Amino acid sequence: MDNRSEIREFLATRRAKLTPEQAGLPAFGGNRRVPGLRREEVALLAGVSAEYYTKLERGALAGVSESVLEALTRALQLTDAETAHLYDLARAASRSSRPRRRPAPAVTPSIQRLLDSMDGVPAFVRNGRLDILAINDLGRALYSEAYASGSRPVNLARFQFLDPRSHNLYPDWEKAADTAVAILRTEAGRDPYDKSLTDLVGELSTRSDEFRTRWAMHDVRLHRGGYKDFRHPAVGDLHLAFDALDIPNAPGLTLTAYTADPGTPSEDGLRLLASWAATETATTKENA
Repeated sequence: MDNRSEIREFLATRRAKLTPEQAGLPAFGGNRRVPGLRREEVALLAGVSAEYYTKLERGALAGVSESVLEALTRALQLTDAETAHLYDLARAASRSSRPRRRPAPAVTPSIQRLLDSMDGVPAFVRNGRLDILAINDLGRALYSEAYASGSRPVNLARFQFLDPRSHNLYPDWEKAADTAVAILRTEAGRDPYDKSLTDLVGELSTRSDEFRTRWAMHDVRLHRGGYKDFRHPAVGDLHLAFDALDIPNAPGLTLTAYTADPGTPSEDGLRLLASWAATETATTKENA
């Protein structure tokens, strides 16, 4: 991916989202040609010249000081995720050459054992491209629609946008789609030279209008916790809390686990899902 283009489009889309009123500026003139702030208004808020900000927005973040990045963060009222993304883009711009490719982080046997020991908790490990690299039985049962295609590794972004079954699994498909793209966009900022990610984005952009529209928005997200809704074909609706944890000894990998609030129908649904998963596993072994 082209770092300068990424910087230009990210800053321009953030600027377009912020109105003068939100920034505390008087809205001079009623006929504005841009939906948000003008470049000179961002420069004023950041305490830099309009010429310098224009240079930055054209992609010239290489060597920019932390104080300038902090000023841009304040001027554009960036979220934590957007701030981290801006710093990732600046680091990538400042590299003197393309970094040497590191081996892809591996799921160790102990991580798989950890997943398998999480009784009653659907859990899996993914990379930044949303490839599921390891999963426990209850997690596989929860994502049975994604595993139905037979393609391995299961990629949640490809499932989201190219498999009609995703509309069945995710009652709020639009929200799930926004999240998937934001995670990929965040990963692209961290590692713009990931060819597998570039290929995935190219494939999805070519085959899905829904993906292409969202990708152009340059939204990013820190996907660390919250709630997600599922509509499982065997057990019905599930409203589950999720926690996403980085794995320290496998940089780039994230462990995601789902739990249900105590005393809720979703807690009963998870128990039913566990029973369904056990039956499916037993049937598979009998037919093997």
